[in-house]
Parts: sequence; C-alpha cells; structure tokens
Amino acid sequence: MSSSAPVYQLIFRSVLSRLDPEQAHGLVVSGLQTAQRLGVTRVLEKLTRPAPRLRTQALGLTFPSPFGLAAGFDKGAHSVLPLASLGFGHIEIGTVTGQAQPGNDKPRLFRLVQDRALINRMGFNNDGATAVRQRLERTRSRMERMRRAGRHVPVVGVNIGKTKIVPLEGAVEDYLISTRTLAPVADYLVVNVSSPNTPGLRQLQDIEALRPLLRAVGEEADAAAGRHVPLLVKIAPDLADADIDAVAQLVQELALDGIIATNTTVSRDGLRTAPEKVSALGAGGLSGPVLAPRSLEVLKRLRKVLKDDVVIISVGGVQGPEDVAQRLAHGADLVQGYTSFIYEGAFWVRRINRGLARRR
Repeated sequence: MSSSAPVYQLIFRSVLSRLDPEQAHGLVVSGLQTAQRLGVTRVLEKLTRPAPRLRTQALGLTFPSPFGLAAGFDKGAHSVLPLASLGFGHIEIGTVTGQAQPGNDKPRLFRLVQDRALINRMGFNNDGATAVRQRLERTRSRMERMRRAGRHVPVVGVNIGKTKIVPLEGAVEDYLISTRTLAPVADYLVVNVSSPNTPGLRQLQDIEALRPLLRAVGEEADAAAGRHVPLLVKIAPDLADADIDAVAQLVQELALDGIIATNTTVSRDGLRTAPEKVSALGAGGLSGPVLAPRSLEVLKRLRKVLKDDVVIISVGGVQGPEDVAQRLAHGADLVQGYTSFIYEGAFWVRRINRGLARRR
C-alpha cells in the first residue's frame, strides 16, 4: 500500500481536480459508501487499524489514535462507518443545526491547489438534528456490534451550530434543540461559534454571549443523555490573543471539558495563489497548511492558560505525522485534520498513524 499516495495523486490530478470540488466530494463519499456495502472496508480496516500503543485517554474516553477527522467532511453522519475503516481515532460529524437547511448558494467550495488549501462558504448545509440523530442511532448500533467483535471503533463527536434563519437572540434555544436531540448519541459535543459562513455567528464568541450559551448547552446535554457528555467549544484563529485568553478562562470557569482550536480563517495572508484569483473566489473560511502557524500559536497560548485536565483538540494546517507529533508535543491532547485528506487520499490517515507509532 506504499504506492497509495502516488495512485491517488494521479486520480486527483486527472479526475477529481477537474470536477467541481463539492461534486468531487460527493463522488468520494459515494465511493466510501459503496466500499462499505461491498465489504471492502473490512479489508481496509485490517490495513489501517491504529497500533495499540496509539490509544489515548481524553475526555474520559479511549481514543484508538490521537488523530481524528474534523467536522465538515461528514456533515450528516452518512459515512461514519466507511470513514472509520480508514483508521481515524475519532470522527466529528456536523456541523448540525436544529433545523434542516440547504446552506449557501453554489458554488461554495473552492480549491487553491498551489497552496493545498480550500476556501468554503458552505453555510452549515445539513439535514437537521432529527435526521442526523436517526442515522447516528443506526450507526451506533452497528458500531456496538463491531466493538463486541473486537474491531476498530472510533470515538464519534457531534458538532452543533446555529440555524441561519434563527436570529442571534434566539441562538441559545436553537442550540438547545440540537443538544436535546443529539447529546444522547454523541461521545462528545462541540459548540461551534466560529464558522465565518453564518451571519453573526462569530459574535457568539463574545464572552457575555458565550457564557449563557455554554452553560445552557452543558446542562441540557447531560440531562438529555442521562450522563455527562463532554462539552467543548470551537474557536476561530482570528480571535485576538486577549480574547483567546478570555475564552480559556471562561472554559475553566464553567468547567467545560475542552476547546477545539481552530476553525477556518477569514485571512488570506501567506498564500502563494495569485491574489486576484483568491479575491475572485469571494468570501469564505480558508483552511490548509497556511493556517498551521496561527493554529500552533493558539495551541501554545491555550496550553499555558488552561489546566492540564482541560482537553485541547488542535486543528488547522496538519499535513503529516510530524505535524501531528508537533501539536501533541506542544500540549494538544488530540489532533484533527480535514483539508489534507482531500489532497492526500484515503491512506493519509494510515501514514499519519504509522508515523506516530514509530515515534512511540
């Protein structure tokens, strides 16, 4: 399988890169689902299962590997099982909103191939909390059978956001709809207040708005699930350092379980792609290697402020095992990736897990 990357690169250049990025994403997802139906993923699982020494304790859970898939790839929990067969230690589905919504107008996803980056303004397109709950119930039933059979089973987190048509003053109740519905089927729950693609959403990162939101979601999640559901908040890389410190202090004040740092950025600094081309693509969140320096900076800052028992999931610009190892060395408990998955292909996860295992 060492040739998997060159083969995928050929497919990417000759087929996928010629398609609209969202269409290509749909094709990849369909391929994963077909592989699942044909039983191919059972073979994949044997090739990609993380080494036992990569098991990581965080959030009161056991993660098969510290490396997982960030929210955004599987918004509706359509592909958890085939994605699991690739070796992810956890899979974060979403962002899910209380009501189903189509997201922003297309086109809304763009590649910057020279930078191995993406710009997206998807706008939380998803089927809504109720539909996602039903899929996750079916998936969890199958995962439990897999666990009893000794197979690889990742942790499954759920990322929730605000429905676009709900005004900011109704945001708390809107998040609570998703919380009540999804907390019972989530290993952990993430409050997303940092996407740049829902108007006004980032205003919820203001401490006075964030405090009642996080408190309410935390209480509702535990009540709905009948157990403690680990709760994290996902923040933007564009926050000022003082605001990052304030969020960290709030997390400790409310005894939240952790922070995910960071989401996509509205900045366009550091790109090699021609500025006029980038400008022509319009608004949206930028992800990819260009985000790595700021993501690492935020991680270091958070780790200095937060107590050791507050979990940090670091995401942003991760490409290979050395990047994941660096984040772990600087205090991340877990690491997530997404954009490089698009450019590297299915065996990217296997290469990262193998690289990490060699370091342990």
